[in-house]
Amino acid sequence: MKKELPVNPFILPTISFSDYEQKFKALADQKRLQILFELCQRGNTCVCDLTEIVDMPQSKLSYHLKILLDVNLITKETKGTWSYYELNPTEIGALLSEQLCCIFRPRDQNSTCC
Repeated sequence: MKKELPVNPFILPTISFSDYEQKFKALADQKRLQILFELCQRGNTCVCDLTEIVDMPQSKLSYHLKILLDVNLITKETKGTWSYYELNPTEIGALLSEQLCCIFRPRDQNSTCC
């Protein structure tokens, strides 16, 4: 049984470390990082273009996209028979936020955290 650690309630009132665990697992792959980078550079991108950009067959690309979708790091929009993907700025922002960084800073009187 996983135990949630107590956290300063002023930082993040409801932290789910398991959510962060899943997101960081999704990020712990070079190909998925490359996909995120390309989506960051290009914006809304068709899966047909992504296969060429990341040099990966569509079956393998779909596997990686599904992992990123499952943790909400990207969004998908279907237009006709094609799927278009882009970064989810809210989720990416949360992973890069000062709030998350504050979880890992020791609390002391000199802390400027949140």
